[in-house]
Amino acid sequence: MEFSVLKEHALAYAKHREINNFVACGSVAAAILTAEGKVHVGISIDTACSMGFCAEHGAVAEMLKHREVRIEKVIAVTDSGTIVPPCGRCRELMSQLTQENNQTQVMINEDTIVTLESLLPADWKPHVVKHW
Repeated sequence: MEFSVLKEHALAYAKHREINNFVACGSVAAAILTAEGKVHVGISIDTACSMGFCAEHGAVAEMLKHREVRIEKVIAVTDSGTIVPPCGRCRELMSQLTQENNQTQVMINEDTIVTLESLLPADWKPHVVKHW
């Protein structure tokens, strides 16, 4: 599946919505293509007290509900269609699911696709986790 198709999946859910004075959602949506060929989409949740989460976390939760852990590709877009790279917390979450996710293709802007591994220099896990 091309990133353009994956982006369309994310854009279908990237719709900013104010829930109330304290909570908004959907400013960013992320789409994950799994090794099994399935697409899972999540949206961001922003709260006044920082208890929300990124769209990638929502997409990972959807993926895990279906007992999948291997990510082939991931893309996140704002509600205006701008591609945004995953934050450090999201990078770490995806990398901890399986070592194979180090080779996940991540679109970080319209012209650039990198591996998750390249976004996590000096990764701590190979030095600590012996059974990867």
